[in-house]
Amino acid sequence: MTELEIERDVALAPLTSLELGGPAKYFVRVRDEATLIEALRWSADRETPFAILAGGSNLIVPDEGYQGLVVQMSIDSLDFHEGGTVTAGAGVAWEKVVDGAVARSWAGLECLAGIPGSAGATPIQNVGAYGAEVADSITRVRVIRRDTLELEELAPEDCGFGYRDSSFKREPGRFVVSAVDFALRPNGPGTVRYAELARKIGPDATLAEIRRAVLELRRNKSMLIEPDDPNRRSAGSFFLNPLVSTADADRLVEQALADELVSHSDEVPRYPAEGPGVKLAAGWLIEKAGVTKGSRRGAIGVSSKHALALVHHGGGTTAELLAFADEIQARVLDRFGVTLEREPRLLA
Repeated sequence: MTELEIERDVALAPLTSLELGGPAKYFVRVRDEATLIEALRWSADRETPFAILAGGSNLIVPDEGYQGLVVQMSIDSLDFHEGGTVTAGAGVAWEKVVDGAVARSWAGLECLAGIPGSAGATPIQNVGAYGAEVADSITRVRVIRRDTLELEELAPEDCGFGYRDSSFKREPGRFVVSAVDFALRPNGPGTVRYAELARKIGPDATLAEIRRAVLELRRNKSMLIEPDDPNRRSAGSFFLNPLVSTADADRLVEQALADELVSHSDEVPRYPAEGPGVKLAAGWLIEKAGVTKGSRRGAIGVSSKHALALVHHGGGTTAELLAFADEIQARVLDRFGVTLEREPRLLA
């Protein structure tokens, strides 16, 4: 049996990109599946709640902290197999997976460059950007069942992937992800489906050129965590792009025209969605509801580069962050009748 090194009252704010929130009552780092299972057993034996922390880029920690066991995921094995298969431990920095694939000319992940966080978080959120998402490449997710503490391997069809969604996200009490397999395309063409990216590169762009273009686009929107960026304390996109019915999207366009928010219907961003409905641009809705880039509420504000990102400027609280988020949601709902859903997870 693996011996656990349980710590007490560990500060969580420095372990998250928002740098907010209180301490964990109990804390343990796990570097392999055996230790992870023992940590889950420790929690179950004491009837103590537990939460998984990896990169901390999609997590909001309450000001009072967490009154259970925080398991820091540090399983960092990363293997590139012949034929284009990648196996990444849940604690591997996502950028290492992307960079390793691009360096080998393995296509499939190049549009997902610059996304902070860990490999294990990608199937939970079905991470995506610039027309690609990890569900396009995932072939297997290795998990530990929380009820039996047994290892299982799930195929993509068992993961319930959707837009920034999965069965892991909808049922957080069932599994803990320990590793992910990706099937990539050796010497294959890059995936360029997003108009903004396509305008920036040539039709024959290499994977490395696509990666560089994606990083530049993200940098221009302060969507990279860089030490000299005043917008760096962020969880990235704070709200999901809402999915609405075609009728509701048409109604919103008519309202925007009537209110002279746009002069032509094509100026309202709309995107096709999987299945019925239309995906709207949350950032556009936020700005047209009167919340401008760079807006501040004390130590909390909207990024000066991207209306979807909420930023902690230092010295703030999680309560202030959530209050500003509530205000933005209320303004969009009042202006357009559209409900925005928060993307980062609140530790509770």
